[in-house]
Amino acid sequence: MMALEALKQAEKHTVGVKQTEKAVARQVAAVVYIASDADERVTGRLMQLCRENSVPVENTETMLEIGRACNINVKAAAAAVLKADKGLA
Repeated sequence: MMALEALKQAEKHTVGVKQTEKAVARQVAAVVYIASDADERVTGRLMQLCRENSVPVENTETMLEIGRACNINVKAAAAAVLKADKGLA
């Protein structure tokens, strides 16, 4: 999927809802990817944070796609590409 190319090529990214929420709250997330098959109870707060912080959200088909794009062998409900000028440990 083309939308995930930026995530695959990103130097810095987060994986998982909690880490991605932290990145959005710290305003270091450039774009957030959320899996369409993830439970809304899991991703709802993240989507709200993205709206509040004007962070663009890309919806993907599956959690497996996000996991593969992040080069991990497990499913991930969310991930984010981080801005290059700000670090996140």
